[in-house]
Amino acid sequence: MRRVYGISVAGKIIDGQTRCTHYHSENDILAIKMRCCGTYYSCITCHEETAGHTHRRWRTDEFDEKALLCGSCGHEMTIREYLADSSVCPHCGKRFNPGCRLHHHLYFETEKKV
Repeated sequence: MRRVYGISVAGKIIDGQTRCTHYHSENDILAIKMRCCGTYYSCITCHEETAGHTHRRWRTDEFDEKALLCGSCGHEMTIREYLADSSVCPHCGKRFNPGCRLHHHLYFETEKKV
């Protein structure tokens, strides 16, 4: 576990901006708080390899929870804030890895269509 801007982030972290052994490009600067344990992890693979339990996705009625951490400035954002524009930090403007969008279904439930 490593502290990033005073917040503990778990996983196989390799630097102070939340990059891990799995995702370590310049834009891999986002950690997510896992719903199942309330712990920030660099990525879902870090969670699966180290947590000892299965992850759970955030429900749509929980999207106002602060659950994402920018590794560049330390801004904690709500899920709703992150999903509104998941390409940049709303606080410092640093770019996140655009490939993270491909993994949203692993972390967040989608709106149910009626």
